Amino acid sequence: MTKYLFFDGNSGISGDMTVAALLDMGGNQTKLAAALASLPEEFHYHITQKNSYSIAGTDFSVHHHEHPAHEEEYNTAHHHHPHHHHHRHLADVVAIIDAAAMSPAAKTLAKNIFSIIAAAEAKAHGVEASQVHFHEVGAIDSIVDIVAAAVLLDDFGVEKFILTGLTEGQGTVMCQHGQLPIPVPAVLNIAQAHGIILRPSAVNGEMVTPTGIALLAALSPQSSLPEHYKVLKTGIGLGKRDFGRANFLRIMLVEDVPDADKMYVVESNIDDSTPEELGWAMERLFAAGALDVHFEPCYMKKCRPAYMLRIITTGAELSRIEEAVFRHTSTIGLRKYPVERSCMDRKIVTVNLPQGQVKVKISTYHDIVRCQPEYESVKELALRTGENFRTLFAAAQHQAETGDYNEQ
Repeated sequence: MTKYLFFDGNSGISGDMTVAALLDMGGNQTKLAAALASLPEEFHYHITQKNSYSIAGTDFSVHHHEHPAHEEEYNTAHHHHPHHHHHRHLADVVAIIDAAAMSPAAKTLAKNIFSIIAAAEAKAHGVEASQVHFHEVGAIDSIVDIVAAAVLLDDFGVEKFILTGLTEGQGTVMCQHGQLPIPVPAVLNIAQAHGIILRPSAVNGEMVTPTGIALLAALSPQSSLPEHYKVLKTGIGLGKRDFGRANFLRIMLVEDVPDADKMYVVESNIDDSTPEELGWAMERLFAAGALDVHFEPCYMKKCRPAYMLRIITTGAELSRIEEAVFRHTSTIGLRKYPVERSCMDRKIVTVNLPQGQVKVKISTYHDIVRCQPEYESVKELALRTGENFRTLFAAAQHQAETGDYNEQ
């Protein structure tokens, strides 16, 4: 079964809402604390439980030691504190992330998020990405949000993400460059470059921030949920802005559930198992409930002779089949896809030959009728009577075709 993080963007998204939702879902606070403590800035953060219009969730807030947390005030205050680097470039941010106490995967994700923002801001202002001056984004708030989100996402270890769309407000917003229309240019540029779906709403105000949408863009989410899924965990991250209704980002850890009534084909290419192991795997797969199992010879990378294992199974048995493939073969991955199946109607009948009884499978489809004696039943009678297998088989088939049989 595949696990996904599903971002429910009904109230848009921002960096701090993402961090809050991941923490609310049980994100690793120890790893988060270690990463944030390693940043070369003076700030502190609070993780608190609050309500937004009666919806309970987690709030993640960053505060500066010398200045108020409010973004505009903090940015203005920078003019009097040049050691804070009011203008940061992408290279400065990358250096901070590289020096932070994070896993390599979390660093890569954080740098990717910043690169996406830099590219979007560069397009908006007509400059090179390396020349972008991060204002609100380069402020420590966003470095904290992005580093925190990258650390928490990496710790969850989920590799697939879902976003069905982001609700965005309307009107204008004040920022470093004066009044800008909503969505702001950077948000629009990221949505365009990464195919992120936006939904307009009547809310006045910015619901999608550049940091929030860049975070999603870096995860390359798919745009639809599995047909059947179960929710394993839910996290609610509260937003700071008052839109006159509950403002929160909901993130869910979901797992796809196969449709029990559907048929699935499971495949895996194997080039490092012995014939004996493959034979054993086939036995175990049938024991696990596979309807059919076969191997096809194929050539893999470096022209190695190999086998493609192909299994047909019901959705109800799919998880058992997947486990059996990993347990009894050397493969580390498999493919699966639902298939449509057309079958003849089947019934087992018994025919009475002079030598004894034989079971026969009768298959019908419209006016097509096939009678096939069951191998094990013919074999047993041949062994017991010493009669020729082919003679018994032909006699049983002929008798069934005449309609002379007993229903089971």
